[in-house]
Amino acid sequence: MQVSLNGSRGAGDGGAVPLSPADLAESALAAVAAGAGEVLVHPRTPCGRESLSPRVAGPVLAELRGAGVRVPLSVPAAVAAEPDPVGRLERVRSWTVLPDRAVVPFAEPGARALARALLERGVAVDAVVPLGGGAGPEPLARFLAWGLPAPGRVRLVVELAEADPALVAGMRWLPPVPVLFYGREAAAWPVLRLAGRCGASARIGVGEVLCLPDGRPARSNAELVAAAVESWGAPRGDGRGGLTATAGSR
Repeated sequence: MQVSLNGSRGAGDGGAVPLSPADLAESALAAVAAGAGEVLVHPRTPCGRESLSPRVAGPVLAELRGAGVRVPLSVPAAVAAEPDPVGRLERVRSWTVLPDRAVVPFAEPGARALARALLERGVAVDAVVPLGGGAGPEPLARFLAWGLPAPGRVRLVVELAEADPALVAGMRWLPPVPVLFYGREAAAWPVLRLAGRCGASARIGVGEVLCLPDGRPARSNAELVAAAVESWGAPRGDGRGGLTATAGSR
């Protein structure tokens, strides 16, 4: 279970959203205690803008690790943090404190070059591909054309517009890499439950949804994770034709 500590949220989204590096560290520790095995954090400048600058990302990662967060840490390497593809490469290559993983949206330009640069730095890649809704075939085609240069350090992260089992069934022919499912807002909880049924990893946190499964506003990331662990349950792949830990299981 991965917890998304803040996502695109800001102060206007309520008290459950951690803002300062210290708040992010406190939220991460509580979420891990509630059952999260990974942490995704969006580093921000003091004015709230997402950034890949080593002067922004490094201190946030150092704060989390210094506070005792011992699970893998992930950051997004995306347009929201740096619109220019060349600029994203320069930022990643200038990092002085490295995350364990980085999120690379394959719907954005320059994704394959960015993913290669991250792998060269020893950072594992979460390749994000949207499925369903208005998502077209291009992101998945880019991912497949990439050729998985380091399959042991690449995970396919699927953003599902809805919890449609048919979308998951269509993934059986994909390369055998680990898979994480997540949805946003109204899709967050149905997709998480679908991930549990498929034996895939899942993501939850205020970065994706602000309410608990019963519609009550969540008070913290830890409360969302605790509810997610209960809803998700133990992975239940069939080991024969459905997804277990990876796509492409046959």
